[in-house]
Amino acid sequence: MPVKLGPAGVPLSCKGRTIVEGMDDIISLGLETMEVQTVRMVAPQHFEQYWQAGVLANKTDFEMNIHGPYYSELLGNKVERGRSLAKIEATLQAARTINARHITLHAGNYGEFGRGHEANEQVANVFSGIVDRIHEVWEDDEDEFPVFPWIKDGTPSKIGVETSGRQELWGSLEEVLEVVNHVEGTIPVLNIAHIHARGHGRMRTSEDYGELFDMVRESIGTKEFYCHFSGVEHRTGNAMHYTQIKKSDLNFEPLAEFIVEDGGWLDITLISDSPLLEHDAMYMMQNIEKSRHRQLERKARENRRRALALQTGKSEDELKTNETQQAQAREDATEVKEEAPVAEPETKKVDAAPETKPKAASKGKESKDDVFDFADDDDDLF
Repeated sequence: MPVKLGPAGVPLSCKGRTIVEGMDDIISLGLETMEVQTVRMVAPQHFEQYWQAGVLANKTDFEMNIHGPYYSELLGNKVERGRSLAKIEATLQAARTINARHITLHAGNYGEFGRGHEANEQVANVFSGIVDRIHEVWEDDEDEFPVFPWIKDGTPSKIGVETSGRQELWGSLEEVLEVVNHVEGTIPVLNIAHIHARGHGRMRTSEDYGELFDMVRESIGTKEFYCHFSGVEHRTGNAMHYTQIKKSDLNFEPLAEFIVEDGGWLDITLISDSPLLEHDAMYMMQNIEKSRHRQLERKARENRRRALALQTGKSEDELKTNETQQAQAREDATEVKEEAPVAEPETKKVDAAPETKPKAASKGKESKDDVFDFADDDDDLF
């Protein structure tokens, strides 16, 4: 059950703002991956730090990934589609330079196609061309192998088709799976926040995650998953913006429970899209560890109960019932003890002290509630 976690971009706590410095900080936190953000444009002056990041990733077996432009129009007219493909070309070149394992791309608005088979067929044709292009980019002249040593023995980046979080954008889970099923070299990028929002808050229990991953496995036959996770504010089936996980109705605990209890077959990379980036990536890692501890404790109780059943001749169900009753009795006794009234000592009656007006709060003083008030940037991420 390999699980890799990391942020979408350079960590907020990183003093330097380069990708290599961000990788150092991510590794020191115990995380294992990151997703480089090229959501608007790849600047030529970034080449050197991209190449340094690729060399470091190759030496340390650190998983690098990259996100392409958000504002794609792959279902637009010829000019709009050409403009989007030019931006994607820059992302493909950057992916080769940093040794990216996954490239995440969006399709954009439905345009004139609307929903249906025709739109899916058009998206499949475009992504088929992108897959061909990444192979061309990867298979370059042999004299460049000393510069990009990972190319000689490596495989081209996988092209990820991301689920979208708004109704007017192509990219429902079913649409993504249909395209990926027909285009070799592509993978679905499961953005859980988008799936949750587009499904009107559908991801709530570990069973919901079981159904999601089983559906993907049955559709395309994979055990490897690339996922994004974040809190999300949503209305009427549309994602408004990302939030930190604790401020959302999309909880991570059910996913952690599924990964530990039923996800032994998974090979999953989880990218934190949260505004808190690495902080929420660490929060996810801690929740997975807590679920593992709970699983170990439960198995230890079951083993102890099984051994005791052999010794006493009682069934395991009887012992489990006794344990539950004893735990409930202890809980009731604690509640009674807490509710018992405490006698107040007698005190001499004294004249009430004159009322004093409370001092007015100083004008410039902020209330404690405002100290940790994180303002969510309403970036147009969808």
